[in-house]
Amino acid sequence: MTLLQLKSIHKVFNEGTVDEKIALSDIQLLLEPGDFVTVIGSNGAGKSTLMNIVSGVLTPDVGEVIINARNVSGLPEYKRSKFIGRVFQDPMAGTAPTMTIEENLAMAYSRDKKRTMKKGVTKGKRQFFRETLKSLHLGLEDRLTAKVGLLSGGERQALSLLMATFTEPDILLLDEHTAALDPSRAALITTLTKEIVEKHNLTTMMVTHNMQQAIDLGNRLIMMDKGQIILDVGKEDKQNLTVEQLLEEFRRIRGEQMASDRAVLS
Repeated sequence: MTLLQLKSIHKVFNEGTVDEKIALSDIQLLLEPGDFVTVIGSNGAGKSTLMNIVSGVLTPDVGEVIINARNVSGLPEYKRSKFIGRVFQDPMAGTAPTMTIEENLAMAYSRDKKRTMKKGVTKGKRQFFRETLKSLHLGLEDRLTAKVGLLSGGERQALSLLMATFTEPDILLLDEHTAALDPSRAALITTLTKEIVEKHNLTTMMVTHNMQQAIDLGNRLIMMDKGQIILDVGKEDKQNLTVEQLLEEFRRIRGEQMASDRAVLS
């Protein structure tokens, strides 16, 4: 069974003006349950637009987004959030800084549940939150009443990752979620990502500029350029892939060197 299908997706910004830009062109993509797909490409390749189309932030000009056999192309982001979890590049984006850790967790916990007038954080939930936070190995289980705005960037991103996967969403979207962190914190979040995705067998799409990270994580890798998917590498070929081979593939397909130094040097 296909979990996510993108059919002939086309998206243009500023159409009919001098600033017209084709962001996505005839995107065809299938994800099976449990697929962990890493997405790479130069700046402006269409990676973030792709994530925004899946999450419902943007609506395709042409094409369909199908999740679990349901056409959700016209469904807004807030309605898709019941079955899509997302972690952004900015550690400040996925949490409410003025609320406590347990309040943030309670909000995420109720995302796919019917709203009631019952107390948000019960004794049972608090114990559940404490046990779940232990898996992060950051000591946050002892800081449930701390304001999230007081946490470090790495701690907030770990919390964002936990919140996004609390309800085991149909699809997890990771949008360069380690890019704003220092190397040690980025390594921690990368490890946590792998553990959480494998534990819950989450169908995942992860955008990254770090080619080695894209090779190391997941069972599939796609490369984008100028709004198109130009390379799709399956599990077997991915196992022996190197950064140099990826760059050579780009040169072979496009007849030029990849433009983004950031992608090359990561």
